[in-house]
Amino acid sequence: MQLTGLLWGGKLLKKVEFPCADVLGPEASVDEIKDLIKKKGQVFIKPIFKGGVGKKGKSGLIGKATDIATALKEKERLYFAKHPSGTAKADGVTFEGGVPANHEVYFSITDSTIFRAPTMTITHHGGVDIEELSKDKIKEIPFDPLTGLKSFHIANALEELGAPKEIISPLVQNLPKLWTLYNNYGMSVLELNPIRMSPDNGGRLVPVACDFKCSFDIDDPAWKRLELPAHLFASDYSEFEQEINQLRTYQGQSDVFVINPNGTITAPTFGGGANALVTELLGERASISSDFGGNPPYDKMFQISKIVYKYWLGQSNVLFIIGGKANNTDIYETFRAMADALRWYFQTYGAKPIYVVVGRGGPNLIRGMAYMKDTVESLGLPYRFFGFDSAMSEVVNYALKVDDWMEKEGKKMLKEKMGI
Repeated sequence: MQLTGLLWGGKLLKKVEFPCADVLGPEASVDEIKDLIKKKGQVFIKPIFKGGVGKKGKSGLIGKATDIATALKEKERLYFAKHPSGTAKADGVTFEGGVPANHEVYFSITDSTIFRAPTMTITHHGGVDIEELSKDKIKEIPFDPLTGLKSFHIANALEELGAPKEIISPLVQNLPKLWTLYNNYGMSVLELNPIRMSPDNGGRLVPVACDFKCSFDIDDPAWKRLELPAHLFASDYSEFEQEINQLRTYQGQSDVFVINPNGTITAPTFGGGANALVTELLGERASISSDFGGNPPYDKMFQISKIVYKYWLGQSNVLFIIGGKANNTDIYETFRAMADALRWYFQTYGAKPIYVVVGRGGPNLIRGMAYMKDTVESLGLPYRFFGFDSAMSEVVNYALKVDDWMEKEGKKMLKEKMGI
């Protein structure tokens, strides 16, 4: 997930007028927290984690307070809390008003690879991990993206599940709004769990979102209309990820994730399939996981490469440029940009003992490889290039063997040859 919690999720839900719990951010004043407690009777204090860090409740990372003193104590406890998984550290908390209810609902929309269509998942046994429920308590309903999610999809699913009659009508009226949010802003996942069915002043039940998660299809420019700050799409607050995420200005992707800050193979990767394979096979040897596909223009690829090299080449044994056989990416443009950035790095930071391994296919491949070859030879670097007829797994294995050799003796030999 790229966006979790109601701090930003609430802003998105308001765009389609879907009710959500009252929420205050980490900057909330004592008086604002007092007013929220007075209005709602209690508040829940939740740490703000980047990405889809779940199971906060099971980890004891959700506080509850009915008075300001307890709320401030919980704020102090959770403001910089570390998740037990060890993958994330909080940066602030939210204060969410309590929502009284007897019924909790789970609802999500995803792009299903099973049905090859958007799919609604719903159950009236919400508030728990969906994986914990038996299949007979959950309904997964694929639907046509051209006509969208309709009221009858929801009504039929809830009736088949045997949901209480009093919750069906309010859900049928409100849940289709979430398809509008999902479809209009380029989402690939949207999940609300729980939606609490809270009575309004007249006693009628109203669905109120008490948690929010979503992911965006970065190739779909519709998400840019939300004008979300770039830092929300970084998995942490590293300077590297922040710089890369400033470049999300084109249809080409610039997705990065730091795998091992001490990794010895830096692998700019092109394509989601290549990213999955390369990340799995390189394991902890890789410094970053990346996907720079989508036919980025020269200027963007040049800037991306400068950032990647600046942060990672100094510690790397291998620069591993890898991707599948492209359909529309101009290999010459991307390789020219990456080669020019490599030359810039040597001019700026000095020569480094690096072995360059390249595996790629696509338009203008030979021309691109020739440009890369001339550049690495002029810098005095060893290299090995693989074309589209080479199995990607074998190319990855070659890069791993080169890393081993560089660690044992290659780096020392290369330093002597380069006069470093």
